[in-house]
Amino acid sequence: MRVLARVEASLLHQTGHLFQWSPVCLAIGIALYFSLRLEPGWHVYGALLGVIAVGAWAVRHWRSVWVSLAIGGMLVAAGFVLAGARAHSVAEPVLGWRYYGPIEGRVVAIDRSASDALRVTLDHVRLNDVPEALRPQRVRLSLHGTDVSMSPGQRIMTTGHLSPPQGPVEPGGFDFRRHAWFQGLGAVGYTRVPVLTASAADETGLRITAWRMAISNHVRTKLPGEVGGFAAAVTTGDRSGMGQETLTTLRASNLAHLLAISGLHMGLLTGFVFVTCRIALSALPVIALRWPVRKSAALCALLAAVIYLMLSGGNVATERAFIMASVMLVAVLIDRRAISLRAVAVAALIVLCLRPETLLSPGFQMSFAATTALVAVFGELRDYGPLPGPKWFKPVIGLLLSSAIAGIATAPIGAAHFNSLSHYGLLANILSVPVMGTVVVPSAVVAALLAPFGLEGVALGVMGLGLEWILTVSDWVSGLDGAQSHVVSPPFYVLPMFALGALWLALWLGSARWIGGVVILAAFLLWGQGDRPEVLVAESGGLVGVMTDKGRAVSKRKGSGFVATVWLENDGDGVDQIQSADRWPQGSDLVQRHLWRGKELIHITGKRAARAFDECAEHQIIISAVSMDLPGNCQIFDPQRLSKTGSLALHGNTFRTSRDEIGNRLWSPIEDKDHKFDQ
Repeated sequence: MRVLARVEASLLHQTGHLFQWSPVCLAIGIALYFSLRLEPGWHVYGALLGVIAVGAWAVRHWRSVWVSLAIGGMLVAAGFVLAGARAHSVAEPVLGWRYYGPIEGRVVAIDRSASDALRVTLDHVRLNDVPEALRPQRVRLSLHGTDVSMSPGQRIMTTGHLSPPQGPVEPGGFDFRRHAWFQGLGAVGYTRVPVLTASAADETGLRITAWRMAISNHVRTKLPGEVGGFAAAVTTGDRSGMGQETLTTLRASNLAHLLAISGLHMGLLTGFVFVTCRIALSALPVIALRWPVRKSAALCALLAAVIYLMLSGGNVATERAFIMASVMLVAVLIDRRAISLRAVAVAALIVLCLRPETLLSPGFQMSFAATTALVAVFGELRDYGPLPGPKWFKPVIGLLLSSAIAGIATAPIGAAHFNSLSHYGLLANILSVPVMGTVVVPSAVVAALLAPFGLEGVALGVMGLGLEWILTVSDWVSGLDGAQSHVVSPPFYVLPMFALGALWLALWLGSARWIGGVVILAAFLLWGQGDRPEVLVAESGGLVGVMTDKGRAVSKRKGSGFVATVWLENDGDGVDQIQSADRWPQGSDLVQRHLWRGKELIHITGKRAARAFDECAEHQIIISAVSMDLPGNCQIFDPQRLSKTGSLALHGNTFRTSRDEIGNRLWSPIEDKDHKFDQ
């Protein structure tokens, strides 16, 4: 009873501050849905709806602090149901086999792949001899060896390769198949032959996209080179004009966030418009004495945010930023505090209700981690009075403090997802973010206002100078000794522990909040205890990676480059594929051998090398990129078997497969997997 009394007293102490926990409870339910290895049946959803109904009854009839626990349970159940409903609502056909042949479709998006190839997303797809019921609604195609000018709505045709979206490159890794499911992508592939225009552009439903691309092309015409590509990226979200080398330096200097149209850009834009409109309206007595200037400026900023959302393509990161900015501007309109943890909670609730799957994305996690940390810390500092120092120096202190807080809050998340730490990221942001806020964003707004009169050139020139400065800082910082270090991927439970500990520390009132600090410390300690697999096998059978005293050794110097890169990044290893392949102890170009725990690992690539094997022994494990049927007692992992298991991880005497880790889910059904192979 004493324990219950203490819990009740603790909840009573949180009165008025429990709403901030609403998105946390909703997120727990969403995370539970995605953590399952078996797609829940309708009876599960029925039971959860019953829990919500009972909770609603309890909220209506109870008059106790315990009602907050009932609301929390309702939100957890609601999060689970929302995630399931969203997953079913986006269901589209997924290509069930490898396809080679004619491909025709309408261009709906243009970007660049990791190999710097132009990449297009097509809808209204037509494939040879593929019935409509099995035909993907959208496919993404990388264009290798062809440089063509395209526009949204243009219908193109080519001959290329398509395959189902790939699963994790290692068990427990990022599941691109799940990511593609929520993007509506039913197949991905490439072509190396010319692309032809099948018909003129059909902009039905794509007028805004066509408008965006026209603006992007105009900006790149006025500002050629990487500066123009950077300008197009921050104005319309089009990154197709930026090279991989520039992207790499921006990531190494921790400035890649300046590319994504997210909270920083939306905040700078709406803040600039709000302040400018407020000053301009206040300078006009006829308006200032009759109208609420602050609310009028907020409406202007809200309109600017809507236009920027449309202009940038409305991707998930921009939608999230728009919602956060809108919540704060609406708070101004209804005379509430614009920047508060309650406003952040409202924005998070809206985002999670609209797109529950974003909970798993690093963008969502990092943006809300930074925002929550900034609001919580500056809220605490507000109680201690203004910042110290002379008035002219306070903005500098605020910039340093906000950059440090946001960097500390997001560093563990970035390290967990991207396996790297930028040691001079704070320096790079201090030198770049003020330029983005005082030069780039204002110039972009002025250019947009002057564009109808054909006078945008001067403003774009000033914008280009600001972006050129940022690229110069990025090159300099990324070139410093020790600018970047690599971090091993943590076990799956570390990041949730860190998040819950940080949220407890930020949201809970009283001395018990320091329990969150203990949880964070425990998460960091457990991070270092995770062991990487001793052997990794790609889903295609085309690559094997074994752990040696010098680090991971991969079986091939070329081919399966994306898989090799991800493996090495997850190991926290900074070498490339060629350096990793040089670690392999023995073998030829087509057959690689490695002794592992008393067994001989043999990796075979090529049909000629496979034909050279006529039998195998019990102590051998054969991984082959071509189908094999050998007599003997060895274990064989060829494409036929790997198509059902997915990628493999061997640790000790344990075999882990991606199929076991994922289970039977909507985006990766076991029945479909067997059917795909039968094709």
